[in-house]
Amino acid sequence: MSELGLGLAAVGRPAYINLGRDADLGADRSVEALRGRAETLLDAVYEAGVRYFDTARSYGRAEEFLAGWLARRGFAPGDVTVASKWGYAYTAGWRLDAEVNELRELTAAQLRRQLAETRALLGDRLSLYQIHSATLESGVLEDAGVLEQLAELRDSGVWVGFSTTGPGQGATIDRALELGAFDAVQSTWNLLERSAEPALARAHAAGLRVIVKEGVANGLLTPHGAPPALRAAADELDATPDAVALAAILARPWVDVVLSGAVTPAMLASNLRARELVWDDALEARLLPLVREPAAYWRERGELPWS
Repeated sequence: MSELGLGLAAVGRPAYINLGRDADLGADRSVEALRGRAETLLDAVYEAGVRYFDTARSYGRAEEFLAGWLARRGFAPGDVTVASKWGYAYTAGWRLDAEVNELRELTAAQLRRQLAETRALLGDRLSLYQIHSATLESGVLEDAGVLEQLAELRDSGVWVGFSTTGPGQGATIDRALELGAFDAVQSTWNLLERSAEPALARAHAAGLRVIVKEGVANGLLTPHGAPPALRAAADELDATPDAVALAAILARPWVDVVLSGAVTPAMLASNLRARELVWDDALEARLLPLVREPAAYWRERGELPWS
């Protein structure tokens, strides 16, 4: 697994909750336009040495785009690490103005159905399959039918994992650790929302692969929305705010993979600068005041528009 991976949440569907999406993607959001953009981006990512790719059933056609690119490049199983997720279904019908873009159903029936759909596209290239946005309230970690299917998948040689969301990420991670049924966890951690860090450190110590998503906070830590303190630090380092934000994550000793959410080669190049930056105690202290109260952070995230 590479230290930096590509998350395809913003690549396989015309609308997502990233700030500045209009400027980044432009007006043409047709299937073929996004397919072409995705393949160009994936080529650039691979040439940059990235070998970890994260997608999901709910990311529009992201699994399809990734599968087509893998076939075109002639990759065999194991040449790259391919992760996907089940539990949400894409419902927007490729519309930019859809009232509902995705629906969650964390049931054994949904797992069975969506695993078959993922397998039809990715076949034996699938390395890791994850519960999408597990929470304690959803009950998915207590569902015997789900856990039985995941155990069977694990026995077949595919890693199983879960992603988390919301202010209760830490409690969800700790419950999953008690079950001992998972190989990986994917959680949100960024300069604005650090509450999951203790639980993620425990997960890493327990042997789980720790994958960090939303490292630039859906655009709030990029040039489109970065707070002044982050902009100033980035200017002094001759870097962009997103690179500094990702460098903060790469510096955590409990992280295995940090996901870039880039949608263009230019954004990717900006993100990759993180690998060259040195994160030190002075920078840590300087940017620590950016942290927000978790409930407020997640409430604000829920209010971001799809565009």
